[in-house]
Amino acid sequence: MKIFRIVPLFLLASLVRAEAPWGHVDLQAAPELHQKACVACHARMYGGDGSTMYTRDGRMLSNRLELLQRVAACNAQMNAGWFPEDEANVAAWLNKLYYRFDN
Repeated sequence: MKIFRIVPLFLLASLVRAEAPWGHVDLQAAPELHQKACVACHARMYGGDGSTMYTRDGRMLSNRLELLQRVAACNAQMNAGWFPEDEANVAAWLNKLYYRFDN
């Protein structure tokens, strides 16, 4: 009997995750996180304020999931100490400002 309760929850969770890889986000929290952990590195790599990283020709990201994965990788590489919710906030914010991925 218990398996019948678990399977529908699993299916529902997989549908929600496929629809929105970062789930519910707080876009107002993202700019401060981005400023503290990302801007200095991006400025060293690309000059100026570093935002050309997001708008340059030949950028390698093609969807929201790849963006979320990239943010998570940068978090780990820079040892920013973000929680998954922080990563989701920043990824969604970057998507809104620069990438505009539908998928």
